[in-house]
Amino acid sequence: MSAIPTEFTNVTAVTKANVYFDGKVVSHSILFSDSSKKTLGLIYPGSFHFGTDKAERMEIVAGSCEVKLDASDVKTTYTGGQYFDVPAKSGFDIVVADGICEYICSFID
Repeated sequence: MSAIPTEFTNVTAVTKANVYFDGKVVSHSILFSDSSKKTLGLIYPGSFHFGTDKAERMEIVAGSCEVKLDASDVKTTYTGGQYFDVPAKSGFDIVVADGICEYICSFID
């Protein structure tokens, strides 16, 4: 498993937040010089479903969550330092039981 980044240099941070589920999921976009994009976010306790257009890699920076990909019946728990991949044109259910789950979402071409 690759190491979860602790910082990004030479990026543009978008100040307007992406706010979902009445503020229980909040992220900010960061843009790289190669035109790639990531979001850095927080998920507060609750159960949420996200759909994907592009494939995504969700890296868990801190906290924990339980995830079920749309194409699976398996629920897997992820904690800080772990990641999961989500296929394009699909989605996933994510549950944060307590605390805050911090994540980096990379959009994979």
